[in-house]
Amino acid sequence: MLNEMVGNYRLLKHLATGQTSQVYEVVESGSSRHLAMKLLLPEKLGSSQACSFLLHEAEVGLKLAHPNIIRIFHVNKSKENPFFVMEYFQAGSIRLRLQRKEKAYFAEKGQELLRQAATGLAFMNSEGWVHRDIKPDNILVNNAGEVKLIDFAIACRVPSGFSKFFGRFPKAAGTRSYMAPEQIRGQFIDGRADIYSFGCMCYEIATQGKMPFTGSSHQDLLTRHLRDKPASPDLYNTEITKEFNSLVLRMLEKKPENRPKDFHEVLIALRSLQIWKSPPQATK
Repeated sequence: MLNEMVGNYRLLKHLATGQTSQVYEVVESGSSRHLAMKLLLPEKLGSSQACSFLLHEAEVGLKLAHPNIIRIFHVNKSKENPFFVMEYFQAGSIRLRLQRKEKAYFAEKGQELLRQAATGLAFMNSEGWVHRDIKPDNILVNNAGEVKLIDFAIACRVPSGFSKFFGRFPKAAGTRSYMAPEQIRGQFIDGRADIYSFGCMCYEIATQGKMPFTGSSHQDLLTRHLRDKPASPDLYNTEITKEFNSLVLRMLEKKPENRPKDFHEVLIALRSLQIWKSPPQATK
């Protein structure tokens, strides 16, 4: 498939494969710009659901112009081979760095990358969108600590004047290890659901890979999100400051009203505290 032309773009390098789609580095004919293209896997080309998610992700991204959100340039809605083209951000995800146990990177860049991720989410929520799938896999970071939010396939808009008691809301969706209780129940959600997911990710970064909850089955894991109190992250890493420890636990409160009210409040907290007790060691 490499060097093949898809629309006005030549496929250069395979970057990633998901459940229904794949991402390639491409070069645009005429401009020679290097970009990234997301398109369906060959076996998913006939799936209307997979196509719908792909195009929804592109349409949401087009509406969200922000330095910490991946930029979408072009969308092809053809039924034969739908795809969209976005900026090429030469970086891996937070997930990859956690898997590689890059402790020094997180010690040096952790504060800044969380601040940037929260800034992007503050903008997204202020525009009326809930991401619904915040996790290390969906946040790209480079060596300089620059951050881009990606993957808006299940993002949803909270309608103006929506009633949490009488309105209809999209069915429960997300990644089980990061889903807020109200998200699991399929109840009304707003930006505070993203705060819960962000709190799970902060917990994972601070503890170098531990999760707030694990379960013996998918249902057991979801039940723990609904009922259990997470262990304090500083039990796993004594280098975490008590202020950051408290913020993480507050983001993981079961009731949305007990969490920070929005990402602006999270940002204020992140700017006024330190994650680590000791000064970070510079990465080599």
